[in-house]
Amino acid sequence: MEPRPISALPKAHLHLHFTGSMRHTTLVELATEHGIHLPDALVVDWPPKLRATDERGWFRFQRLYDIARSVLQTEQDLRRLLLEAAEDEATEGSGWLEIQVDPSGYAHRFGGLTPTMELVLDAAREAEAATGVGVGVIIAANRTKHPLDAKTLARLAAGYAGRGVVGFGLSNDERRGRAYDFEGAFRIARRAGLLSDPHGGELQGPGSVRECLDTLEADRIGHGVRAVEDPRLVERIAARGVILEVCPTSNISLGVAASAEDVPVRRLFEAGVPMALGADDPLLFGSRLARQYELAREVYGFSDAELAELARQSIRGSAAPSDTQKRLLEGIDTWLTADAHGSSQSP
Repeated sequence: MEPRPISALPKAHLHLHFTGSMRHTTLVELATEHGIHLPDALVVDWPPKLRATDERGWFRFQRLYDIARSVLQTEQDLRRLLLEAAEDEATEGSGWLEIQVDPSGYAHRFGGLTPTMELVLDAAREAEAATGVGVGVIIAANRTKHPLDAKTLARLAAGYAGRGVVGFGLSNDERRGRAYDFEGAFRIARRAGLLSDPHGGELQGPGSVRECLDTLEADRIGHGVRAVEDPRLVERIAARGVILEVCPTSNISLGVAASAEDVPVRRLFEAGVPMALGADDPLLFGSRLARQYELAREVYGFSDAELAELARQSIRGSAAPSDTQKRLLEGIDTWLTADAHGSSQSP
């Protein structure tokens, strides 16, 4: 039997950054419209050749990201970005998207933190209505900034809990800010009922993951793949049911893994660690969510039943409403009982 189409498998996307979700064509169009010069790495040499395992490499990655962010000049630009992100999710079979944004990166242009969040959340509602893809927002602090800035963002996130904001995150270079320093901000967010979703175990090893677990009481961890360097830590993650948001293409592009075969998707899965595959920053890495599932099939040898379980884990680990989760989980069962052409088969 032909492989079932990945795009027809219902799934949730839990690791996608705001600017990084932009279509490459949109980046080029907006840059032209606003008179912004893009470096060759974002035009003729796209996707750029990246490596972030040293400080210089991370600086180049962040510089390209900041240039991409600069093309988002107007409210309509932000609305376009979110609409297109949701459209792309729908095309790839994702029924729920959690997009991560640091509003302080846009606040100077849109009147401050609160007006920026109002705009993002309104754009998310519009995108959801237009595409049928549910959209939740994770407000993320930048670990290279002062922990007091993170507390400000945590209070902002808490104010929108239940109104579109579903979690609080911590991103950027792990080597420049320990999770320990941000415990106060995450405490504010947890008290508001938000998911704790810091990055960890990408550019640093198991110690970074342990801090996310023990200090930030993580419900999910962005990346977390280097936990495999400590088998006992992997056992803890599995026992606690903490979801790792694993982004294979990102890990390869940034040099966290030397090749697709070196990303420990199969090892984590067989150890009982729940995972949600993610695309991280498609604008810079050149592939979206469906490609991560294709890698699971092609490189890690996942059967359709195992792919279905990966999709279930992404949905169960999400902040999607219960009725949305139920609908998507039922869709996975339907996908498994259909052949590659969509015809029903007896289980």
